[in-house]
Amino acid sequence: MNKQEFLTQLRKGLSGLPQEDIEERLTFYSEMIDDYIEEGLSESEAVSKIGSVNYVVTQILEDTPLTKLVKEKVKPNRVLRAWEIVLLVLGSPIWLSLLIAAFSIILAAYIVIWSVAVTLWSIGASFAACSLGGIISAVVFAFQGNGLTGLAVLSAGIFCAGLSIFLFFGCKAATKGILLLTKKMALGIKTLFVGKEAVQ
Repeated sequence: MNKQEFLTQLRKGLSGLPQEDIEERLTFYSEMIDDYIEEGLSESEAVSKIGSVNYVVTQILEDTPLTKLVKEKVKPNRVLRAWEIVLLVLGSPIWLSLLIAAFSIILAAYIVIWSVAVTLWSIGASFAACSLGGIISAVVFAFQGNGLTGLAVLSAGIFCAGLSIFLFFGCKAATKGILLLTKKMALGIKTLFVGKEAVQ
């Protein structure tokens, strides 16, 4: 792929962004390709060093705030006529309700996903607190002369400490997975506002 083909496909992939942002990105990648060519690479090697168009579009979308994409999408391309404004106002109870419902569903899904991570970390913290309490209680029982009770409580505390260590690694992995999932969700929502279907 040569430089012009890359920039043309990149323009198509970024069609949902504001025009000034598209031009800024195209200028940036054009200069990057030119820099690679000055370093001695061929045009196709310079383009392949940057990566595929889909990869570049995905990186740009991840860095672009969702509010900017939504604002660009809802901005009218022309001045609205009076009858269109009247229809928008009269239809607002329907489209505004649907918009609020869609936002609420997305927010609820986000909260539910992260509540799983919070719950796992809470369970891990409770096991750590139980282990600390068990060890302190074992010392108290030992000083009171209840050695067998203290030993039983100490073993329960050590068991809880092991569970909390085990859960720590599970919680860490689950949090990374949930973070990746929410990033993919956000990217999927952003993709709805950008015409990526033109990118090959």
